[in-house]
Amino acid sequence: MKNRLASWLPTGLPLALGLLAATACDTSRSSTDAASSVNSSVPITSPTATQSGGMKADAMEKNGIRLTPFSDSPKFPEAQMRLASPPSGATVPSGDVRFNYQISNFILTKMSGGPEMAQMANSAKGQHIHNIVDNMPYTAHYETAFSKPVADGQHVVLSFLSRSYHESLKQRGAYDLRIINVGNAPAPAEPIIDVNKPNLFYSRPKDTYSGADAKKIMLDFYLVNTTLDSGGNKVRATINGTEFMIDNWLPFQMEGLPAGENTVKLELVDNSGTLLPGPYNSVTRTFTVAP
Repeated sequence: MKNRLASWLPTGLPLALGLLAATACDTSRSSTDAASSVNSSVPITSPTATQSGGMKADAMEKNGIRLTPFSDSPKFPEAQMRLASPPSGATVPSGDVRFNYQISNFILTKMSGGPEMAQMANSAKGQHIHNIVDNMPYTAHYETAFSKPVADGQHVVLSFLSRSYHESLKQRGAYDLRIINVGNAPAPAEPIIDVNKPNLFYSRPKDTYSGADAKKIMLDFYLVNTTLDSGGNKVRATINGTEFMIDNWLPFQMEGLPAGENTVKLELVDNSGTLLPGPYNSVTRTFTVAP
């Protein structure tokens, strides 16, 4: 049957078809070999964290201080949190303020797991809420309702969900930012913060680190109404006088910190390095590494 079919074809065409098929096979092998050659020439580098946009964020090291970004924490993409009370703009009585949250798809007091949990300071009580008033050090809360003292006057309240090792959830819906008034103090002519403008809030490090917890200390901050980019806004982190420019919103492991008091200054700046307006866009904190 094969010979009969060949007899109907023009002279030389069977040979041409055979050559064409062979060439196609050779081309396929050549492409594969070329790809293998290119891949083998790529240098192997240390692991890098992946930003949400797919770009790579490399570790930075200066003056013995190393900052390594990480993005391999357990993800909670459906987690949502809302501060039900006090309402935004409300005036509440002097003294302890009662906070009440609504949370979905996230379990307070649960251990977050993941590779980072064993490498950094981890709360024995599990996942929690960070409640930050006027960008002061946060208080951690493991229930959806609690009270804490707040002085009379107008205050900015930022709340966000936190993994058990204090890394914030950064997706939309996992935080709440609002202004409240406490007591009968007169409200300022202008709100103390524009909640619709780019704002930076400090989270970690905090307090004292000792033993294994002091080997890798997390740097984490919270951004509202802005992203970071190599050609846009950035966070300038000055650690013990050494400056690092951060152009991706990720947590970082800090290594090489000396025993004793350490200082972190965070500034939200534009692409030219100019500080963006906002009452909390420049903040300095100290923490201690135990000997």
